[in-house]
Amino acid sequence: MNHPVSIITGAGSGIGRATARMLAERGHHVVLVGRTEQKLAEAADEVRAVGPGDVMIVPADVANSDLAASVVDQTIERFGGVDNLVNSAGAAPNVPIERTTEDTLEQCFLVNTFGPAFLIVRCWPHFKKQKSGCVVNVSTIGVMIPLPGFFAYAASKAALDSFTRSAALEGRSSGIRSFCVNPGAVETAMLRANFSERVFPREKTLKPEAVAEVIVRCIEGERADDHGKSIVLPSP
Repeated sequence: MNHPVSIITGAGSGIGRATARMLAERGHHVVLVGRTEQKLAEAADEVRAVGPGDVMIVPADVANSDLAASVVDQTIERFGGVDNLVNSAGAAPNVPIERTTEDTLEQCFLVNTFGPAFLIVRCWPHFKKQKSGCVVNVSTIGVMIPLPGFFAYAASKAALDSFTRSAALEGRSSGIRSFCVNPGAVETAMLRANFSERVFPREKTLKPEAVAEVIVRCIEGERADDHGKSIVLPSP
C-alpha cells in the first residue's frame, strides 16, 4: 500500500488531532508534532487504532527554527520523504490593544507565523525535488471579521494567509499545492480558554472534525479549485 507521509502540528488536540486521525484512516503515515509529549502520546494511541500506516511523535516547539528543521529532517530519515504539511498549531491570547505587549506579539507571531514558515521552508526543497507536495495552513475567519482582543492573533494569522498565496504561486510549476482554511469558532480547549459557553454556545461552534475534513479534502485533491485561496468556514 502507498502510504503518503504527513506532518501535522498542534496534533495533540483539537483540529490537529482530528486531522491526524482522518489522514491515518486514509492510510497516511502521520508525524504528530506538538509541545506536550503526553498529549501527543495519547493522540498517537488513538491514531494507531484507526489506520494501517505508521505513527511518529515529535515533541517540539516549531517556533524554534532549529526544532522545526529537525521535525522535517526526522520525518525524512524515518519515512524517506514528506508529502504533506498541516500547520495547525496556534496561540490565541485574548488581549485588548492597550494591554498588548512585546511578549504578546512575540508569542503570536512566533507560533502562528514563524513556526509555519520554518516548516514550509524546510519542506520546500523536498517538495520541489519530488515535484509534489501539499501545504495546508489553519488560519481564522478573524483575519476578515476581527474580534476584540485579537489584535495580535488576527495579524499573525493574516500573515499565514499571505504565505499560502505566495507558496501557491511559487509552487505551481513544481506541483506543490497550498491552501488556507479559515474557520470561525471551533470547539477546542483554546476557544474555551478565551470564551465561555455563554459567549459561544457549543451549538454555535464548529467541531474540530468539520475543519479536519476540509483539510483532508485539500490534501486529497478534492478542493483543487481552492489552491492558493483562504477557505472560509463560518460557525453555525
